[in-house]
Amino acid sequence: MTGLPRNIFRLLRPRQWIKNFAIFAAVLFSGKLFDIGTLQQLFLGFLVFCAISSAIYVINDIFDAKKDRLHPFKRFRPIAKNDVSVKLAILIVILLASCSLTASYFISPGFFAITFIYFILHFSYSMFLKHIEIVDILTLAAGYILRVYAGEVISNSHISAWLVLTTISLSLFLAIGKRRSELTLLSQQTKPLITTTRKTLSHYTEKLLDVYLSIFATSTFISYALFTFLVNPTGAYSSALLPDGFLGASLQKKWLMLTIIPVVYGLMRYLQRIYENHEGESPERVLFSDRPLLTSVVIWVLLTVGLIYIVG
Repeated sequence: MTGLPRNIFRLLRPRQWIKNFAIFAAVLFSGKLFDIGTLQQLFLGFLVFCAISSAIYVINDIFDAKKDRLHPFKRFRPIAKNDVSVKLAILIVILLASCSLTASYFISPGFFAITFIYFILHFSYSMFLKHIEIVDILTLAAGYILRVYAGEVISNSHISAWLVLTTISLSLFLAIGKRRSELTLLSQQTKPLITTTRKTLSHYTEKLLDVYLSIFATSTFISYALFTFLVNPTGAYSSALLPDGFLGASLQKKWLMLTIIPVVYGLMRYLQRIYENHEGESPERVLFSDRPLLTSVVIWVLLTVGLIYIVG
């Protein structure tokens, strides 16, 4: 892939499509992950969110083209580098948004409503919400939460309150980590550059963002730990592999608590990358570039699937 097609593909930011796997969260814990009909609908929903999120990324690049040209990394984006014209970018947005919204309606009216809210919310973010401190972080986090809720609507599964709290906490943790890394990167430049490229960063300090990170790393751990202990996911309470009483009454039917281990490691490893390597501006880049972190995610997925669908 060379020339214009390659630049258009880069414009869509396919690496960030990994965020849309959050749409499978609800069905994973419901015990219906291998229901073919549900899985097909979720896969279509995943494709819809890939298209609508790419439309948002293109919109954001159109609005931020001048600022991106001053950024040490974003200046290589296709629109900022003039590899893709603004007119073509607008045409791509119209095509992606119209196709994804139409497809979402045929999946279900509820899913269409969530997709539409996601589009309007992040379009507003690109226009003005990103310039309001704290609101910019909350808007970024809302994108993850809407993905998880979209999966619940499509699969007609129930999301427990603890899983919702975990999603909220983790979303805020990732959004704040993104801002922390951006601030660290731009603080190595001059003060006017921070104000010019992203005005809200001038209202944050590293110490303040450190406090935010600590709050939501802790709340992510606590919420997820309580989720695994208190909630009864389908199949996760089976004791078929061990005799009753082998682990004691309190642990015998709490197999899902084993998944806390890779979650804790993942949180600690991600924080290490933020503080030691000054990364986190792009969570998906951190995930794919850090083998221990990626391994912890894979172990968590395998453990969760195994405990719910095999042990159960």
